[in-house]
Amino acid sequence: MTFKRNFVRQLAVLISSSVMTSACLGAEPVTNLSAGVWGTYQYYPGDDSNTNTGGEFTGEALIIYADGEAAPPERWLYSAEMRFGPGSFTDPDNNSTGDEFTLHKAWVGWRFSDTYTLRVGKSQVPFGWKTINFWPGDILLAGFGDQMDVGFKFSAVQEQFNYDLAYYVQDDWGGTSTDTVDDNGHWGSSTTFRKVQTWVGNLRWQATDQHALGISLQSGQLQDLTGTPDKPTSGSHEAAVLYYEGNINNLFLKASWITQSRELPTAYWQAALLPEEIENDRYAFEIGYNIGDWSLYLDASAAKPNTDGNDADRVTAVAPGLSYDYGPGWIYVEYLWQDGYVDRNGQVGEGDFEALYVSLDFYL
Repeated sequence: MTFKRNFVRQLAVLISSSVMTSACLGAEPVTNLSAGVWGTYQYYPGDDSNTNTGGEFTGEALIIYADGEAAPPERWLYSAEMRFGPGSFTDPDNNSTGDEFTLHKAWVGWRFSDTYTLRVGKSQVPFGWKTINFWPGDILLAGFGDQMDVGFKFSAVQEQFNYDLAYYVQDDWGGTSTDTVDDNGHWGSSTTFRKVQTWVGNLRWQATDQHALGISLQSGQLQDLTGTPDKPTSGSHEAAVLYYEGNINNLFLKASWITQSRELPTAYWQAALLPEEIENDRYAFEIGYNIGDWSLYLDASAAKPNTDGNDADRVTAVAPGLSYDYGPGWIYVEYLWQDGYVDRNGQVGEGDFEALYVSLDFYL
């Protein structure tokens, strides 16, 4: 499936309905309620049944947004996004609802000043950058792209520097859910393990108006969900990313290097005959050019396994695409080639795949 995941751009063009009431000082709180719809056409050249039918239209979803803030001098703000339908990017077997709907994000924030903000709830994990379109360009970021986890995040903006420090209790709502929606099943499952008790730090330096450099770190625990008597958090995970972002007139560039390791919960890796420790490096690159309402871009990523016993070579994924802003939404046309993947354990594997995606969204 291929849908836009840069919600900052989405919300900037939403046609919103506003509900406002007056405060005693004359200032007004604002609540923006919005809705969106998306769907996609997909065609798999290597799938005979799909080829014979000429592809398929699928991935439909309805999305409800709520964003707002209290009237000054109060400093409260909030943001939420609810998704319904097969295109919600959620997994009923591993989410908290057991169905094809999910609360993608929901947080309440407090601004201490124009510089400092605290958010509580399910929010964006401050780790590296996100691709212009989550799918297919995000594929080998695999769990380190558009992450949304549940916990606390403190953010600061000071001149050329952005700082984030976060502590996430778990990666999704519920007691066993491992479905983090756009992470797309890369953090275990409801019967194996999930990410918990994770610290994340991020520092981004806007070196010039056109170039920025950053580093993000995260470290936490993996909770055993096998039902086998064991320590509740007998596994762990660590990751680091160095990244670059550039905007030169109509040209935009992104690049990153991610290194990650996981020590799987003992009961799980022993029963599944897996390596105890899984390690790999990821590389991602994005280049694009804006021409009026059109954008041309290329997402490319690679993953190199460093796990003992993993004989897979370095795998790659390439996704050229174009998008068109037609007013109430976007149209995307993208093609994906890849010769490998990253599974739920974080392990790199080999496998050929290619697909054409044409998606459409609009916002009310």
